[in-house]
Amino acid sequence: MGSIYELDGRVPLIKAIPFGLQHVLAMFVANITPIMLLANVAGIEAGTSAALIQNCMIIAGIGTLVQLFPVWRVGSRLPIVMGISFTFLSLAMAIATTQGMGALMGAVIVGGLVEGILGLFPRYWTKLITSTVAATVVTAIGFSLLPIAANSFAGGEGSADFGSSANWIVGSVTLLTCLLTQVFSRGMLRSLSVLIGLIVGYILSVCMGMVDFSMLKDVDIVAFPRFMPFKPEFRLDAILAIICVYLVSATETIGDTSALCSGALRREVSVKEMGSSVACDGFVSTIAGLFGCTPITSFSQNVGLATMSKVINRFAIATGAIVMILGGLFPVIGTLLTTIPQAVLGGCTIMMFGSILFAGFGMLAKAGFSERNMIIVGLSLSVGLGFTQCAGLFASFPKIVQTVFAENCVAVVFLLAVILNLILPKEKKDEVTS
Repeated sequence: MGSIYELDGRVPLIKAIPFGLQHVLAMFVANITPIMLLANVAGIEAGTSAALIQNCMIIAGIGTLVQLFPVWRVGSRLPIVMGISFTFLSLAMAIATTQGMGALMGAVIVGGLVEGILGLFPRYWTKLITSTVAATVVTAIGFSLLPIAANSFAGGEGSADFGSSANWIVGSVTLLTCLLTQVFSRGMLRSLSVLIGLIVGYILSVCMGMVDFSMLKDVDIVAFPRFMPFKPEFRLDAILAIICVYLVSATETIGDTSALCSGALRREVSVKEMGSSVACDGFVSTIAGLFGCTPITSFSQNVGLATMSKVINRFAIATGAIVMILGGLFPVIGTLLTTIPQAVLGGCTIMMFGSILFAGFGMLAKAGFSERNMIIVGLSLSVGLGFTQCAGLFASFPKIVQTVFAENCVAVVFLLAVILNLILPKEKKDEVTS
């Protein structure tokens, strides 16, 4: 009989389920939050929003199973948990509000195929994404998500009670609960700090009369996922913009795969494993687009959980993936989750997005503070974050350039970091300062 601390150990089901559930609980809130925020901004009706949450849970479960048990060269055979990515959120909101959900889904489908194909040939492109480039991109992602968390904290941009005292109270209590649980708890409870904050904030919002349960009436007990809730439209500008972010997402997946191998498996990641994990990222994201969801990616919090607990058994983690799929078949779950007020999500996401930003800082420190790295990081972030905050700066460029870069700081940061990394001369070791 195997152990939960072995990759391929044969573990009894009764022993495997709790550890699988732990991984689900660690990523559950982060997995459903992007589609909830997108649905709110895009004005998607409650019924469709609930169906999308169902689909998100199912897609995350499928993606995790493919990573654990590969299909051909798609999947790394590593204990990686997949879920809906925050990386695409800001661009997805922009495309959905200006061109519609159909254009967004078309871009997600095509972009996923591009990333999946790239994952099949990792030797030809992995050298472009150095540790400095990846660290710069992750830092930019953290910064770009902060305004989204702030808008949600205030009640959701465009809502009638935006910035109201009720939203401030609920958001603050949620955030404080997440913080106190993270600081003073230990073990599994600490890894569930975001979920605990969400529960406390939700209960408070119910007591304050901020939750409407009327939409739970006449909800089916069991329902299959809704296929193609939005008819895909294939627009070149949206596709190119999404592909840029897919490349960014690939760097995150590579970073998570590397961190998992070094931290939990105590070895270096192979080029094949990097490519296979990215291929899963891409091809399953295409499936996500067919079900109205934004792309998936590996979840860093689950990598951290595996590194901390050393639970790497594929079967144990697969039980969690199956739980996600089963949960997605019950519409009442998705409908209930749509009743969570934006202020509660804002209090939770501030903690999540802050951790992404901190992870970027950690990667920057690991990459080193040489003069060359300072130029790559400083200039990429300055141009990417600065130029995209200046309305009209890209007005003289063609429409396609505006769509790809004008409101997408992550794409600008990624492109500039890669170019600078290629053209700047390499430094000698004795020139590196700390």
